[in-house]
Amino acid sequence: MNPFVTKGYVSAKYFCDREKESEQLLRELENGNDVAIVATRKIGKSGLILHCFDAFDLKKDYNLFFIDFYSVGTLREMVYMMSRSIVNALAPKGTVRLQQFIAAVRSMSFVMTTDMAGLPKLNIQLGDIREPQVSLEEIFHYLEQSDRPNIVAIDEFQQISKFPEKNVEALLRTYIQQCHKTKFIFAGSQRHLMGEIFTSGAHPFYQSASVMHLGPIDKEKYREFACHHFAEANKKLEGVVIDELYNRFEGITWYMQKTLNAMFLMPNKARHYGLNEMEEAIQGVVDSNDFTYAEKMFQLPEKQKELLLAICQEGKASKITSLNFVKRHKIFSTSTVQSASKGLLDKELITEENGLYFVYDKFFEIWLRQNY
Repeated sequence: MNPFVTKGYVSAKYFCDREKESEQLLRELENGNDVAIVATRKIGKSGLILHCFDAFDLKKDYNLFFIDFYSVGTLREMVYMMSRSIVNALAPKGTVRLQQFIAAVRSMSFVMTTDMAGLPKLNIQLGDIREPQVSLEEIFHYLEQSDRPNIVAIDEFQQISKFPEKNVEALLRTYIQQCHKTKFIFAGSQRHLMGEIFTSGAHPFYQSASVMHLGPIDKEKYREFACHHFAEANKKLEGVVIDELYNRFEGITWYMQKTLNAMFLMPNKARHYGLNEMEEAIQGVVDSNDFTYAEKMFQLPEKQKELLLAICQEGKASKITSLNFVKRHKIFSTSTVQSASKGLLDKELITEENGLYFVYDKFFEIWLRQNY
């Protein structure tokens, strides 16, 4: 298979480094602490969690659940995603485990069937959740009554701060505080929101978890990893490619993996891959998303489009509501910037870190520079 995985987690063989981070995460959990992992999106936080689950064989001692909140926007959707993820994790363990979950979560309707392999399958629909707060309490009760300790990892946890229901943080904190058999990993990619949730005294989760900040993989470790996998396929990767990828994508793992994934598949009689092949691979990825990126721009209101292009032009823009920024980019007013930036942040077309605003998707940024 292509060793440069761009989706999910396969095995330790295709996972690079993170030895210190893995040790830190396991140490915190073993010491009874919940952990909040804060990192730029696509840098590998979910990969780190799944690697720890797999490489250290935690399933021998724990029930392991991985739940992704990225697509949830309400308390009801959150309960649905939690239920579905727990059911998917229990299904391979047999009918008895699923029946225990059904017995615990009585407020929801379930249909038990079997799949094509004859394994039990529990069907859950969003419409089955009529009383989300009651179902949530039952889910936590199920975790506390389980036969052995649990580790629940929640990705993109900051989404709870965007729910229309105003009491979700307090509600979750109350249930989690009462958990003695379950440890939680909260991962999030929007730093300002994760910071507010876990480090602001005004929020229920204040100082409730050990905070880990996840940075880029060590460049030399990644160079060794990449060159090794090319060499295993009797191909040579020039080390300078890794230097250039690090500079281009600020060490964010997914963009480097995506580029190397495309390079690895390139026909090359010399079986030698350098900067020319790297540029060709990047351009190929950008071109393959041309329609998607063009559609995004078409759907943007004019003021949001103007601000997006202004931020892209600067690379990393600071003080975007200042008169200087507005005049430099001929934007109508500072109030226009305020409303447009909120729209772009909500759409996740831009992000903000330490007062700097930049385009979220690095490949999209390249496309913008080429087309505007």
